[in-house]
Amino acid sequence: MGPMRRIASVVALASGLLLSAGVAFAHEEREVSFPDGAGTVPRLRMGEPDVLVCKADKTDFERRIAKFPAALQERNRDLFAKCQEDGVRHLQEAVDRVDRPGMTIAILPGLYREEPSHATPTGDCARLPARWAHHGGYQILSFEQQRRCPHNQNLVAVLGKEDLQIEGTGADPLDVVIDAEYRKLNAIRADRADGVYFKNFTAQRTTFNSLYVLETDGFVIDQVLTRWNDEYGFLTFASDHGLYTDCESYGNGDGGLYPGSASDINDGRGHDVPRYAIEIRRCKSHDNALGYSGTAGDSVWVHDNEFYGNMVGATMDSLWPSHPGLPQNHARFENNKIYDNNRDYYGYLRNGTCAKPSAQRGYEQGVVCPQVGVPSGTGVLVAGGNYNVFAANRIWGHRRAAFQLFGVPAFIRGEAALAKQADTSDFNRYERNVFGVTPAGERRPNGLDVWWDGQGTGNCWQGDTGTSSPAVLPVCADRAPELSGGTNRLLAEPVKLIKLYMCADFSASEPRLPAGCDWFGASGLGKVEALLALGGSVVLGLLAGLFWWRSRRRPEAGVRFGGEDDPSGNAAAALMRRRHRLIVAGTLAGAAGLVLDVVAAAVGSPRQAGVALLLMAAWWLCLGAALRDRRPVFGWFTVVVGVLAVADAFDRLVHLVPFVPLGPGWVRGLLTGIWAVCAVVVLALRERRSAEETPAEAAPSPTG
Repeated sequence: MGPMRRIASVVALASGLLLSAGVAFAHEEREVSFPDGAGTVPRLRMGEPDVLVCKADKTDFERRIAKFPAALQERNRDLFAKCQEDGVRHLQEAVDRVDRPGMTIAILPGLYREEPSHATPTGDCARLPARWAHHGGYQILSFEQQRRCPHNQNLVAVLGKEDLQIEGTGADPLDVVIDAEYRKLNAIRADRADGVYFKNFTAQRTTFNSLYVLETDGFVIDQVLTRWNDEYGFLTFASDHGLYTDCESYGNGDGGLYPGSASDINDGRGHDVPRYAIEIRRCKSHDNALGYSGTAGDSVWVHDNEFYGNMVGATMDSLWPSHPGLPQNHARFENNKIYDNNRDYYGYLRNGTCAKPSAQRGYEQGVVCPQVGVPSGTGVLVAGGNYNVFAANRIWGHRRAAFQLFGVPAFIRGEAALAKQADTSDFNRYERNVFGVTPAGERRPNGLDVWWDGQGTGNCWQGDTGTSSPAVLPVCADRAPELSGGTNRLLAEPVKLIKLYMCADFSASEPRLPAGCDWFGASGLGKVEALLALGGSVVLGLLAGLFWWRSRRRPEAGVRFGGEDDPSGNAAAALMRRRHRLIVAGTLAGAAGLVLDVVAAAVGSPRQAGVALLLMAAWWLCLGAALRDRRPVFGWFTVVVGVLAVADAFDRLVHLVPFVPLGPGWVRGLLTGIWAVCAVVVLALRERRSAEETPAEAAPSPTG
């Protein structure tokens, strides 16, 4: 079978497990186009606002500003007086007053529920001809439909406005709160709003995302807090020249920060990156399912942020169809603190909390309803991405792994061409990161520093990476990034591949949490990798026991195998004893290896797994040596399996075998299956011959 047919088989398996989950839980949007890139990142304007937004209750207003610094109190009182004369009471009213580029809206301290936006759609807005999303109960509306019916889905809609600045006037973001009360998909939607600037307010409690920026060239999110949403805190999509700065997000069922399908300006450039489409700096994202989510998060520079207390600190991926810019490429994570991302929110799916209406789930008390199936306890996960760089991050306290990297076949994102099925994960670099140590110098190790499925080309890691699976990793070349990485493998390690596809069969809506996957609570012998190891060990253990038993009971020239005396001086008897000793020694080593293999899978120790392979290799080599004169074909076949086991152990423990499309584990695993069938046949033949032939007839067989 050729390499492309092997890929096709894997893709068929993947499609049955991953595609259904991907379609159900992807962010679905209308067909979009990237901006032409002519824009720039907008700057904060410091002049007087053009439109004021405030509430009429002066007592409440005074209570909210009571602890402000004196100068800020005076500023807000002055604006409040002006707002009572010529301002508006709702943010949407202010947006509707914007009639030219470059205007500024100031929102005074208060709670903004935007009651006029709550009205149930009527007339044409109640019967829009648009398809429904697979998940979430909303329609996929065009820009024109959004403009015609802005509040079908949005509490506040900023549609087609240019260079608009919306700024809270409080001391911190919580002084101005825009609350959707789970009545709308989005609290604020900025659609084709080039140059928009958001500053110093809170947006919260939606059935999708708090702040959504779409098809926009030039935006800034500055000191904005988002929280308690079914899906995302911040979602920016198909946009360019964007900046998130000093923001915060928590309590979201998917990503706190989601720069999805950022403008794909560096596709095909290798590691030569002239600029990034989106910059994210000095933000905090915590207590979410994902701190950062980056489906097609292309050309994003993420630096000097904190991701903590999530299920996974950050992900970037190529999993979901219909996202422009796939496969994901060219994110740069630098100087971030990524720590203690060990939350496990799946219990809220199991106990029915997440089946309740959003407003009744208790998000405000810490409930999070995860919308994605991820390996909680992970710092940064790349699921099908290329040319990403992770440099000088400090990453500690993860029970599973600091970094995870695995490939995703293109079929999962809706591309069926066979040539693309192994186009991720390639040329990802991990350099100068600090593992397992807090800024104060406290030792807080990760379960593993790196977990990699082994697939891809040109991936490399820093030389001082600590614990990893596999136990050895390709090391980055400092001066020639394109030469880094010593493997070029089409498929992941077989056990890891099976695990990934089984764990991907997740559904939040049903809910369905795959059994046997430690992402969702399986442990010890209940894990799929441990079950696979146990099943294989039982089969091989039985075969080892049978070979040992046959070796000690088979007569040869009237002498029992392993007998201490050889009165006839028959050389055949001595040969039989040597064979028996080889089989006994090999069986003891193999038994130890089989037990250790199960233990290694249960506790997740790649080094123990490598040692287990060496012990099993000793069994195969000894058994092959003992059998090759009587069963030459099977004996030499057994030796070959042993040699492959040594090669597999070398690949895991010493150095990854370079420039091979499949790792030694694939070849060894496939041949081991064939060997087991042949072993059963050989044992059956030996049993039959033992019953039929006399000692004089027991001459060595010339063939296997």
